[in-house]
Amino acid sequence: MEIKRTVFIITSVAILSGCAVNKPTEQSSSYAGSKMIESEESRPNQRRAYENDSENTRRIVIYDASIKIVVKIPDSTNVKLAETALKYDGYVQTLGNKKSILRVKSDKLQSAIADISSLGKVKDKTISGNDVTDQFVDYQIRLDNARNARKRYLELLARAETVEAALKVEKELERLNGDIDSLEGKITQLKHLSEYSTITVLMEEKVKPGILGYIGIGLYESVKWIFVRN
Repeated sequence: MEIKRTVFIITSVAILSGCAVNKPTEQSSSYAGSKMIESEESRPNQRRAYENDSENTRRIVIYDASIKIVVKIPDSTNVKLAETALKYDGYVQTLGNKKSILRVKSDKLQSAIADISSLGKVKDKTISGNDVTDQFVDYQIRLDNARNARKRYLELLARAETVEAALKVEKELERLNGDIDSLEGKITQLKHLSEYSTITVLMEEKVKPGILGYIGIGLYESVKWIFVRN
């Protein structure tokens, strides 16, 4: 009788242990098996709100100027061009015998062009402006959305209950950080290009006449003097 009782107890424990081992572990997670999607406001509404802000009404325009001049000595002209760039709070981008590029403060562009025009005989001059306000606003809205999404993902990461959920959030954060860095770079570039105008100076060296050339010039001046005197 005692032996049967012992066998019954051992059998019961084994059955209960098996049930405990085979019972699935339940763990609630709001991340596992679900795809996390960034929630963004309607971009047109954001654009209107952004443009209605008085601080964002300034148009962002990138100005580029090109001037072609005939000079005696290109090297000497380049020295003057460098001085002009510094004079108008700018800098030299490239200097060459035929082409030089300067950057000056946009509000001083006209004054800089006037100084450059005095360095030689102007053969051609153009100034163009490119309004990039819409592009700038679009970048800014996308940047704001990306930053807001990053905040939400950081909150989700703090509440992640499994390694799998944490890895999913970290992957999205890595993507968002890349987008944010890219957008910040584009915005910075547009701001810089609008703050500093580009001036491209094309230089043509003045042709020096040879011996025969000087003789021809002398004859021309002599004939001109005779007719003018008479």
